[in-house]
Amino acid sequence: MCVENATISDLQQALAADRTTAAALVSAYLARIEAYDRAGPRLNAVREVNPDASAIAAALDSNKPAQRRPLEGIPILVKDNVATADGQHTTAGSLALANGRAKREATVVERLKNAGAVILGKANLTEFANILAIDMPSGYSSLGGQVKNPYALELDDKGVPIVLPGGSSSGSAVAVAAGLAAAAIGTETSGSLLSPATQNGVVTVKPTVGLISRAGIIPIAHSQDTAGPLTRTVRDAATLLNVLAVADPMDPATETLQRPIDYTSALDSDGLKGARIGVPSDPSDPGNDVYYGPLPPRAATVMRDTIAALEAHGTREKEEEGDT
Repeated sequence: MCVENATISDLQQALAADRTTAAALVSAYLARIEAYDRAGPRLNAVREVNPDASAIAAALDSNKPAQRRPLEGIPILVKDNVATADGQHTTAGSLALANGRAKREATVVERLKNAGAVILGKANLTEFANILAIDMPSGYSSLGGQVKNPYALELDDKGVPIVLPGGSSSGSAVAVAAGLAAAAIGTETSGSLLSPATQNGVVTVKPTVGLISRAGIIPIAHSQDTAGPLTRTVRDAATLLNVLAVADPMDPATETLQRPIDYTSALDSDGLKGARIGVPSDPSDPGNDVYYGPLPPRAATVMRDTIAALEAHGTREKEEEGDT
């Protein structure tokens, strides 16, 4: 099976129909990691491959349950500030933790495994989730090196990507964009899911603190830290939220958790009908958004096409002064 652009939904259907196996999926993704992350463009998105991934997948194939779990056999990467109590290291990308192994798994990892996922490996990141220095390049860690944006591989004379991969969950986002895993887990304190998702054209959800357990994740600020999915589609993100959003006694913030029974039930192909989306009414007005006004012609064309696509799906463009 070609996994390059495969979604979780695609893989679930293929596994259910016996058109592929978990072991075959792991093998396909490992081959892509070898070809594009370790060689070729050397994206450097995967800091470490799980040495037990193939064996775990083979065990899943040989013990098929009567009812498949929601992520049965799906290979997923986790950011390397998320603890895994297995053969992998948990380093936050730091040379200081190069030999570090966690004694207890993060609740996020436990939830993924309980849902049948295969933890494929650990994704590179901005070291310690970008808490070390104000000028740390996005996607750089002393242990893992520099993550590259798969759509713009060029580096400047200092070895920094000309188009950044976003931080700090850069490896997680790049891996999904480049088809190195079916999905990945990142974390955010202030933009570390949203930024790499934007830079690499993938989907994320930045959950409210308390929706997903923080237990076992190297912290920055407990008032803001949260894990979240990085996927190819909105449906895949909802599928991961179904698995990850649970109350956890190890994280007091989750005590008051409220969530729908099924996040995918809220997906609606007509959901944009009647929506009002604000756009700057006069790009030449310096009072408008400072990024929108000076857009170069190519980017301005992309914005016009985007607005047209949204309108075609039922949205209404709102340009009156004061509307946002």
